[in-house]
Amino acid sequence: MATFPVINLEKLNGAERSTTMDKINDACENWGFFQVLNHGIPHDFLDTVERLTKEHYKKCMEQRFKELVASKALEGLQAEVTDMDWESTFYICHVPQSNVAEIPDLTDEYRNVMKEFAVKLENLAEELLDLLCENLGLQKGYLKKVFNGSKGPTFGTKVSNYPPCPTPDKIKGLRAHTDAGGIILLFQDPIVGGLQILKNGEWVDVPPMRHSFVINLGDQLEVISNGRYRSVEHRVVTQTQGSRMSIASFYNPGSDAVIYPASALVENEAEEKKEWYPKFVFEDYMKLYAGMKFQAKEPRFEAMKATATA
Repeated sequence: MATFPVINLEKLNGAERSTTMDKINDACENWGFFQVLNHGIPHDFLDTVERLTKEHYKKCMEQRFKELVASKALEGLQAEVTDMDWESTFYICHVPQSNVAEIPDLTDEYRNVMKEFAVKLENLAEELLDLLCENLGLQKGYLKKVFNGSKGPTFGTKVSNYPPCPTPDKIKGLRAHTDAGGIILLFQDPIVGGLQILKNGEWVDVPPMRHSFVINLGDQLEVISNGRYRSVEHRVVTQTQGSRMSIASFYNPGSDAVIYPASALVENEAEEKKEWYPKFVFEDYMKLYAGMKFQAKEPRFEAMKATATA
């Protein structure tokens, strides 16, 4: 089986730029995921993010998880659990309006570090979107402009921990799904694995790699690229040993952004391919996604198409 794609972004600055861009394009077309190294975010800063996140979980979240999730999930457990996930999470909104000051139990240091983390990740997300534009033959800034709508993009971070689970065969850390939004940047635990993607009908492990980011494409990029790039189903499997940290940052369209295949990518397509993806407002898609997250994406696209036709 092919090796999970790892991209050294440093090589974009030299003689290997063309080869590196080809690797990114291949990953977007055939994997929907890739891992980036030498992304410009200092390693010591990422070590601080990891340390503070793990300290916060141990101090403020672990006991709550045992009381609210673990006890409920394991109570009378016989068959596989399909209606909940073995994870402890909180969400930070960054753009258009930050809520980091309102999140309880964060130390001042952690709060300030996550503000800085958000700025660095937003910049990296926009750099990556421009690389996708270049590979797709779209004007630089096209994807950011589409995502902006009238109010700018939405950007937030889901901070998760996946504690050890005594019955990994009975419950997933996170059930299989594709991501609804734009581009996702994951800073994951450097030791404890669990993330898997579906490729050619088989679940493939995404290897933990210190100081890297795992990048994946959401449903909106599949639509805008007219299916050239794909959002891919993924899940988190639980482990009996070790707690896995996961910090996923979602750079998504603004609520009123209108999403549709880029005209430059549709012009030369066969007639049936031109009409495969719908045109819709991102907020409407998210309302639909809320009730269909753990289902296949194709019915979501069909439902949006039906709504547009109606």
